[in-house]
Amino acid sequence: MRTTFRAAASAAAIAALALTLAACGGPDGGADSSGPEPAVSIDATAKAATVLDTPFEKPDMILTDTGGKTYDFVERTKGRPTLLFFGYTHCPDVCPTTMSDLAIAKSKLPAAEQGKLVVVFVTTDPERDTPKRLGEWLGAQDKSFVGLTGDFATIQAGARSLGVDVEKPVKEKDGSITVTHGAQVIAYSPKDDKAHALYMSGTTSEEFAADLPKIIAGRTP
Repeated sequence: MRTTFRAAASAAAIAALALTLAACGGPDGGADSSGPEPAVSIDATAKAATVLDTPFEKPDMILTDTGGKTYDFVERTKGRPTLLFFGYTHCPDVCPTTMSDLAIAKSKLPAAEQGKLVVVFVTTDPERDTPKRLGEWLGAQDKSFVGLTGDFATIQAGARSLGVDVEKPVKEKDGSITVTHGAQVIAYSPKDDKAHALYMSGTTSEEFAADLPKIIAGRTP
């Protein structure tokens, strides 16, 4: 199994800070290529969050949750602080690490704030990630995490609207499957339901924990 991750940033930001690409691969590695680039500005004080020049709207995704029920992403997360990540359960490293870091960070919040936060994981490998598998995989991290699967075209369009590159999984001649997707965590404010910041691969649980109270309160981290 092979996985390729892409971290998207503006051309100006890349020129200024030479952002590295986050790569996740199994024993046989993986290839990388360019993807969509959202407009971002990066704080020179090395904050964990990448602040967006132009906030992202929520993608219009109607998918299936781990209970097999229809989940309208826009409606179900309306007015709630939301973190969105695109990945897949067979991922060997970056996806489980990211979700684990989010679970740890969330667990450090007061109970009231934990109840407000919505963490949504959308699979980029819907053929293998059934609702049952998503539920079992996410449940090992945090049972409140929302797992979504469904039509690949809907998932890809939603991701790309956020500058997150997602490619259809490819079965290789040796039987392995290559899954290519961005590794950003998109953070939505409860005040206007727009994403004002994103987090690149490698953000630690401590960094997430420091920013979550701001996101929950509707402030830009």
